[in-house]
Amino acid sequence: MKKPRLLLVNIAVFLITGFISLLVVPYVALTQGFDSLEIVACIVLIYFSGMSITAGYHRLWSHKTYDANPVVKVILAIGGAMALQNSILHWSSDHRIHHKHVDDNESDPYSANKGFWYSHIGWMLREYQVHRYSDYSNCRDLQKDKVVMWQHRHYLSIMLSANFGVPVLLGWLNDDIWGMLLLAGVFRLFVVHHVTFFINSLAHIWGRQPYTDKNSARDNDILAFFTFGEGYHNFHHIFEYDYRNGIRWWQFDPTKWLISGLSYIGLTKNLRRCPEERIEKARVVMQLQRSKTRIASLAHGEEVMQKLQTEYEVLVQKMTEYYAAKKRIMEIKKRDLQRSYDKLELLHRYKELKVNLALQKEKWLKLNQLVYLPSLIEEN
Repeated sequence: MKKPRLLLVNIAVFLITGFISLLVVPYVALTQGFDSLEIVACIVLIYFSGMSITAGYHRLWSHKTYDANPVVKVILAIGGAMALQNSILHWSSDHRIHHKHVDDNESDPYSANKGFWYSHIGWMLREYQVHRYSDYSNCRDLQKDKVVMWQHRHYLSIMLSANFGVPVLLGWLNDDIWGMLLLAGVFRLFVVHHVTFFINSLAHIWGRQPYTDKNSARDNDILAFFTFGEGYHNFHHIFEYDYRNGIRWWQFDPTKWLISGLSYIGLTKNLRRCPEERIEKARVVMQLQRSKTRIASLAHGEEVMQKLQTEYEVLVQKMTEYYAAKKRIMEIKKRDLQRSYDKLELLHRYKELKVNLALQKEKWLKLNQLVYLPSLIEEN
């Protein structure tokens, strides 16, 4: 079978950025060095462009896990173009297909079943998806988003301006355009490329599966550290509409912290979270499944299996009762809070009306005094 044609532009980008980052940048670092501003700019831009993919392309647009202020959208759209991973519309279309057909070698654009190389970078080196380059029927919602379509139409100019304009400007201000271009431009792009590509490759190969084994996605704390929180991929593939990937407070998920932090100042809203009950039940189901596999080889496996199944059913029942009670308590607290708010509002209104009434009475008395004043003068 004839292989699809090579995408020479993509190959050139990966080869040039790889050569400069792995050979030229270390040589310059050893012979000339980079100053602190160049290093800081590189780190800041790695996080800016990388998290524009995770917070923007991925969690905001691909999965609609929250809503964002238009200003935030524009910033994330520019940062995403700086990461050089195609437009929001194209990236989101690919990603939605990946979730719908995960691990299907025919339909998943970057199926992990085709191996590390293919899922990491190989799928972008040949024209495997030519039939979908203009088919965005799975992103009709995004085609109504003005920021998405603005970036899609002007992607090339935004990408070039962000990738060259920003480092050149910073280099000019720092009086070293070449050094800034090398470190905050090319090296930064190389790092962001491969770090985010790890989500498609390593995150489907290396790690644990605490929530589901229906697909190859894994949770990995080390990957989470390097992928801006995206390493909790097993959780994400079963609960894709949750704005979090790391659901525990101690799990490293700066993308979650960014989205949540912006919500406190009104720049993000409607942050979606999967019900805690569903998450816990998914975890228990996986524990049961693994225990059954181990028990099957025991001498008295059937007896232990029956006991395990009974305890599992009791656990699920108690879990259902607990979360139902918790939900009722939350509803009662919400109603009580609303009543308290209504009561405070009423008390405030009452005090306001009381003051207004007193003032009006005073005005009324003064007016009446003025009315009677002429008659008193005439009598005297």
